[in-house]
Amino acid sequence: RYCFVFALGYLTVCQITRVYIFDYGQYSADFSGPMMIITQKITSLAFEIHDGMFRKNEDLTPSQRCLAVRRMPSLLEYLSYNCNFMGILAGPLCSYKDYITFIEGRSYQLQQSEANGKEDTKYEQPDPSPNIAVAQKLLICGLSLLFHMTITKTLPVEYNIDDNFRATASWPVRFFYLYVSLMAARPKYYFAWTLADAINNAAGFGFRGYDKNGVTRWDLISNLRIQQIEFSTSFKMFLDNWNIQTALWLKRVCYERATFSPTIQTFILSAIWHGVYPGYYLTFLTGVLMTLAARAIRNNIRHYFVESPAVKLCYDIITWMATQVAISYTVVPFVLLSVKPSFTFYSSCYFCLHIASILVLLVLPLKRTQKGSKKHESIQPAWSKKLEEENLLQKNSYSTTNNSFSQKQEITCRYQALKQ
Repeated sequence: RYCFVFALGYLTVCQITRVYIFDYGQYSADFSGPMMIITQKITSLAFEIHDGMFRKNEDLTPSQRCLAVRRMPSLLEYLSYNCNFMGILAGPLCSYKDYITFIEGRSYQLQQSEANGKEDTKYEQPDPSPNIAVAQKLLICGLSLLFHMTITKTLPVEYNIDDNFRATASWPVRFFYLYVSLMAARPKYYFAWTLADAINNAAGFGFRGYDKNGVTRWDLISNLRIQQIEFSTSFKMFLDNWNIQTALWLKRVCYERATFSPTIQTFILSAIWHGVYPGYYLTFLTGVLMTLAARAIRNNIRHYFVESPAVKLCYDIITWMATQVAISYTVVPFVLLSVKPSFTFYSSCYFCLHIASILVLLVLPLKRTQKGSKKHESIQPAWSKKLEEENLLQKNSYSTTNNSFSQKQEITCRYQALKQ
């Protein structure tokens, strides 16, 4: 916890320096970007060492147990993990065990899941080539950059608060422009995260084994899934596939360890980590309302619409439209950064989705949860539950820093954790 407070505090000082001393309102790549990634690595490793060396095994969650580091890393291992060239600028975050497994050359000892998912056949392959995966990701980078350099400039988010536009445009037109302008703002993130993923893959890092058809998978540390983002039919689905590694970090260092209101604490930590612009806090506080309301709606309504394929299709179309509008509405302050333009936008919409979310929470019951493991299972935030399952099942090779643990035991540990 001391490490967590110090690292996050130092990052906050860097963010304040960047915003209020260098240039307020200029959102560009600078020293604070790499500092954000290193803060994630330092804090996650600190908790993993604490879990492995100072906590009882039975007190750990399945994911904590399998990521626990049971021997203090050497100085070289520590600096290599934090400052390796592949992820020093834009990440993405990876676990210490994944990184050491790759460095020690054991990341290609794989297991292949059978079709029934019950048996695993372990086999060894020569180093698989990342060339195809890297080429595909570089193509996505090129298209994203081209889109950002052309279309994005013609659809500025700031136009949503233009006085003439707000006075003359109808509500459907305004909400349509809100959606397309925020959709146009996403390719710059697609470019940065996909390029970072491709760099790691080109170095040989990021291999997650073979699927049941024997096709290589290079998405061990991927940070997003573009198709699922653009076609999300729920707030949960969007957050499941956006900034995946940061979501996992938030779950591991905050959500699983929070003693009260884990969802609220996690959103606040996310805002602090992103920086000191007021727009970040408005976005993440709004996100708390949206997440809880979307969860309540899904738990109380969705089961009425899944029996008939035709009804399910109509339900998916409506929820896709609602999700895209809700996401766009939520992240406008994240792009505008300042308080005044953010409140100008929300007031022009009469805070409609804020009010609707509060009414939903007052009318629809939330599922009560029990203490212990069931609590984590039932109220785990949307962006973490699915990711935990995927990581526990699909990560094929994990290093151990304790000689008494074998690689086979770690794989078995992950598989058993998923079944629990």
